[in-house]
Amino acid sequence: MAFPLPVVDFNDENLKPGSEAWHSACDVVRTALEDHGCYIARYQIDEELRNYVVSAMDQLFELPLETRKQETSDKPFHSYAGQFPLIPLYESLGIEDPLTISACKKFEHIMWPQGNDRFSESIHEYAKLLAEFDGLTKRMVIESYGVDMKHCDSIIKSTNYLLRCFKYRAPQRDESNLALNPHTDLSFNSIMHQLNNVNGLEIKLKNGEWYNVDASPSFIVVMAGDAFQCWSNGRIRSCEHRVTMNAKKIRYCMGFSSFCGEMMQIPKELVDEKHPLRYKPLDHYGYLRFFEKERIKETNSRLNAYCGV
Repeated sequence: MAFPLPVVDFNDENLKPGSEAWHSACDVVRTALEDHGCYIARYQIDEELRNYVVSAMDQLFELPLETRKQETSDKPFHSYAGQFPLIPLYESLGIEDPLTISACKKFEHIMWPQGNDRFSESIHEYAKLLAEFDGLTKRMVIESYGVDMKHCDSIIKSTNYLLRCFKYRAPQRDESNLALNPHTDLSFNSIMHQLNNVNGLEIKLKNGEWYNVDASPSFIVVMAGDAFQCWSNGRIRSCEHRVTMNAKKIRYCMGFSSFCGEMMQIPKELVDEKHPLRYKPLDHYGYLRFFEKERIKETNSRLNAYCGV
């Protein structure tokens, strides 16, 4: 079966840095991000871990609303989101810095003052797995563009992470099945994993058509955000996506987003006569605060207003 979006098989034992398969995959990933803003990674996640995470999602969203709505971060768009009249099917919670067990424990104790060790431990293990795809994607793109690999090490070292837990309920009578409006993410990368075999994620392809990504647990969708578009000097496209709910049961999804903790510079290798400089250096969290205030919906207009040359 042919997929409109490229699928890179990370279960392939031949896919090792420096190999022919690796170089080929690097070009596939870069081209997919330029054309569609995303690609699909095939990876067999341990079933026991995935079941733990689904159980953790059940526990989290069964908590009282006033508990879920507590602030878990002082950064914009890092805490609870939901209860929006126009998209009532959606809600989510963010876990900041999930690669450290201490941060997962901090979130745990906000939600469960009495403690919930299994929640924080399973979330921490799961976040480490998703982080691999963020780092691999950056390395593959940087290598494919011929950018100095020291830049890759620098950008990964300065990266901050957010794990966002998404819940979408089934629409009731007379409710729209549009669960999340078309948008691009403010992040550098967003790694999306549909956890419980319920479809919903749709990607806007280069030709303008919407593609429904199969909710196979072995599919991880890697999407470029606005900051990746900026870093690439406009060569990579920030991925436009939405969520529609046609199922009759709850849909759980995890989103793992990366943000630049330092001022982000466009590599000199990505600026030439064909690609003149489009953006000034990006203060990523300044960009989030800018969007929080201005709410400019269109990606190019948003980036140009904040850091366009």
